[in-house]
Amino acid sequence: MRLVKPYVIANTLKVIYCSYFHSIMAYGLIFWGNSPNSIKICRLQKKTIRIMMGCRSIDSCRKLFPNLEILPLPSQYILSLLLFMIRNKNQFQVNSEIHQINTRQHANLYQPSVNATKYQNTV
Repeated sequence: MRLVKPYVIANTLKVIYCSYFHSIMAYGLIFWGNSPNSIKICRLQKKTIRIMMGCRSIDSCRKLFPNLEILPLPSQYILSLLLFMIRNKNQFQVNSEIHQINTRQHANLYQPSVNATKYQNTV
């Protein structure tokens, strides 16, 4: 990105970011987005954004993401999960299908209980 920045305009930098970095980052995000190693990708994304905007490495990226209309990795992970749930809502059961008791959560999605910590932190 640093090699190309002096020769192109900001819109072209965003296209390069979206076509290269974002496409790789978003691939399979719902499966690896909650892993401990995702912080490395988040740092790399921030570094890329700072290079695109010509900021120093100690500057905050909080205002840079909205200016570029790019979601940070945690927000992109949440969006990916929501889109997955919407596209596959017929795959999930509602609490009213599991039991006939009329509670306040009868319209919520049924979340099966699991004992293993490994499965509690997954999709």
